[in-house]
Formats: sequence, structure tokens, C-alpha cells
Amino acid sequence: MGADPLIESFLEMMTAERGASRNTTESYARDLADFLAFARKRKTTFETLDKKSLETYVQTLNQNGFAPSTVARKLSSLRQFFHFLYTENIRRDDPSAALDAPKQTRSLPKSLNEADITQLIECARAQEDVRLVAMLELLYASGLRVSELVTLPMVALQRLEGQEQPFLIVRGKGNKERIVPLHKGAVEAMQAYIAQRSEPSVWLFPSHGKGGCLTRQRFGQMLKDLAIKAGLDPEKISPHALRHSFASHLLAGGADLRVIQELLGHADISTTQIYTHIEQDKLTKLVTQHHPLAKKGK
Repeated sequence: MGADPLIESFLEMMTAERGASRNTTESYARDLADFLAFARKRKTTFETLDKKSLETYVQTLNQNGFAPSTVARKLSSLRQFFHFLYTENIRRDDPSAALDAPKQTRSLPKSLNEADITQLIECARAQEDVRLVAMLELLYASGLRVSELVTLPMVALQRLEGQEQPFLIVRGKGNKERIVPLHKGAVEAMQAYIAQRSEPSVWLFPSHGKGGCLTRQRFGQMLKDLAIKAGLDPEKISPHALRHSFASHLLAGGADLRVIQELLGHADISTTQIYTHIEQDKLTKLVTQHHPLAKKGK
């Protein structure tokens, strides 16, 4: 069976009008294709199915052992899709509007301590892998998403030259740009990498693959391999862990949560607030030790 024309129209709208990234549209496409297969088995269509069908689909996902976060994501995709059908007058109602999202336990981000990150970088240096050193330094210095890191254009480095305070202009989710300052060590690591790179490319981290730049999956595997060589648990090492470490270590150092939100490119402060739980014990001790009323209570 070919692609459903309604799904194609929805994905085109998400790209053209809302600036959805390729990763986002691919995620929507997978979720909607999965639901389309379910709908076809029940001999119904997007134009005619009712709320009961959607509830049955969610129940099926739960029965098949999908994590609450996965079910919530799939449900979010369906809500966006059916809202699109409603606003385009393809349907007279939105059957997803009254559906309840599954309750989720908000997990804390995994982060590494400073010694682990130093160990990773030093191991990459010992292997004389200047590209990997540059990527590690850049990721930990900036908190970039892995998709943002691997798709950095070559022009991003050129913008650093001659600046008193080097920074990157990063295009993140929703095609939104943000400014990410860099420290001297990260800039020097990138310059050392460029100095030995002979292959011309528009990408900062090129590859011979289809996309022309290093993939997220390949970089993730490179980190796992490096972790093993560095004597660290590879299950704890990932691009996300380095991004989370960037945020957690900034917060521990006293950075304002709003600043961290801006650096990470979070649209909502509630997404960033999860990092406050990581430092909860430290913050509690800080208040106990330094608040004037807390001191009187001793």
C-alpha cells in the first residue's frame, strides 16, 4: 500500500507552515502509519472513525507493553493530525480532543560527573582522534542536541574567528535560532580538528553517507566505543548524557535556570525545571547553611 494522502498533506503542512524538522516529521509519519494500519484492520478511515476507536488503539498500545512516554507521544501525533483534519474541514469533529493522556512518571535526566567527562576527552586525545575530541568538547561546552551537533555547517566555525566572545548560532527545533557561547577550550579543539581536515564539505563533521554529514546513530556508537576504551560503563554514555551534564553542571555552579533554558533551546521553562531535582540535595543544604532563619533554628 502506498502512503496515505491525508498523512502526506499533514506532513507537508507541518514542514511548510510550522517549520517542523526532518526528525519531527519522520516521527509523525511513523506514528500515523502505525495508527493507519490499526484503522485499516478495523475497516475504518480517518474521515469516519470515532473516539471509541482511538480509545481502543491506546488500550492496545498499553496491552502491548509500550512505555507511557511512547503512548503519550503517539497520542500527541494523533491529536495534531486530527486537529489538522478538523481545521481543513475534512472532518466535522475532532475525535482525539477528549482523549486522556496516560500518566507519566517524569524521569530524571542521566548526567555524568566532571571526572567521567574529562576521562572521555583524555581518552579521545590519547587516540589522537581530533574530530572526536572536537565533538566532545563542543557538545559538553554548548549543550547542543545531537542532531544540532552533527548538522552544524562549516560556516558555523567561520563565525567564531576574530570574536572576543566566541559563539555559535544554532538552528534548533521549529527552525528557531539561538546563540550559544563557547569557551576557549572548545574553540581550540574545533580549530585543531579543522587544521588537519583535508576533505572539503559544507558540513563541519562530514561523512560519506547519504546525508553528507555524520549521523546521530554513528556518533552515539562512537561514544559507546570510547566509553569502553576509557573504562566507563557504555550504557551511561550518550550524546543526551553529555547535554544533560552541561545543564546539570551549570545549575550546580549557580547558573540561572532561565539562562540554561535559553542555552538548551527549551521552549518551555517546565522542561528545564527537571534539572532542579538533580541538585535538590545540594540546594537543600545551601538553604540550611546560609538562610538566616535556618541558622537561628540550630
